[in-house]
Amino acid sequence: MIETINLTKKYGDLVALSNLNLVINEGDCFGFIGPNGAGKTTTIKILATLLKPSSGQANVAGLTIGYQNRQIRPLIGYVPDFMGAYEDMVVTEYLEFFAASYGIHGTQRDKVVKDVLELTDLTYKATAEVNSLSRGMQQRLSVARVLLHDPKVLLMDEPASGLDPRARIEMRELLKELRRMGKTILISSHILPELAELCNVVGIIERGQLLFSGTVDEIVRRARMGHILHVGVTDRIDDAAKVVGGFPGVKKVAVSDVDSVGSTNGARQKVIVVDFDAAGGRNYTDIPNVLVNAGFRLTKFTEEPVNLETAFMRLTKGLVQ
Repeated sequence: MIETINLTKKYGDLVALSNLNLVINEGDCFGFIGPNGAGKTTTIKILATLLKPSSGQANVAGLTIGYQNRQIRPLIGYVPDFMGAYEDMVVTEYLEFFAASYGIHGTQRDKVVKDVLELTDLTYKATAEVNSLSRGMQQRLSVARVLLHDPKVLLMDEPASGLDPRARIEMRELLKELRRMGKTILISSHILPELAELCNVVGIIERGQLLFSGTVDEIVRRARMGHILHVGVTDRIDDAAKVVGGFPGVKKVAVSDVDSVGSTNGARQKVIVVDFDAAGGRNYTDIPNVLVNAGFRLTKFTEEPVNLETAFMRLTKGLVQ
């Protein structure tokens, strides 16, 4: 449904996108993640036919951006991170205005406006002024606007940005419903746990370059690069760290402060953080025995989970070491 081939965008000497090769299949919900300035918004604006690429090619539904924009625009719906509206315009007027722009008139327009208000749960705000709506309601109205012409592809730039927890949950449920309707969705976001739950494919971009694209499980497997262990002992933690450091497969050992398990007063405890390399079939399960045999009493032995957030940090320049 969406394909980019060596897509590049430059602003003078600044390279916003560099040879981006991306494939999003029909029905996918593609999560686009990366630091600020990575190139996410630039990519989305090119796909929305709002920017011209410097070189390369971008296709939507087999149509080429820059040459077939008139045919592409009816197929897409673009949701920016912030919406705008004329002063004193009410919700229904806002939607009717855009419906008319899409060539939807008469009773059909009335029906379409009613349908999108119901889908986005905004019917009770039909006569409210757009500028009086909360940030979350404005974002839902922005989604309602792009659904008026029933596009096949939704391009969503940080739709949950600035939303409170309740509004984020409502937005997430709305996006799930749109996916059930068969929409192809490209969504950029910094709220990584929600992308992991919502998207079936994720792409990580940094400094205009796509670092990885695949399922969340594939990205986590690629980022794992061994295991991070947290080991706690009752005393002599520095001595215990030296013992662990001599275990085969241990690449690095450090002593760090973490929140105490079960603490209700923000107490901190020191733990040994172990970077363990599982290459060569090595197993870390004997580390507790080594410490006990050396006279230490364990209070903690856990593996740090790798989720989409930690995978993102490891696969981008946010990776420490």
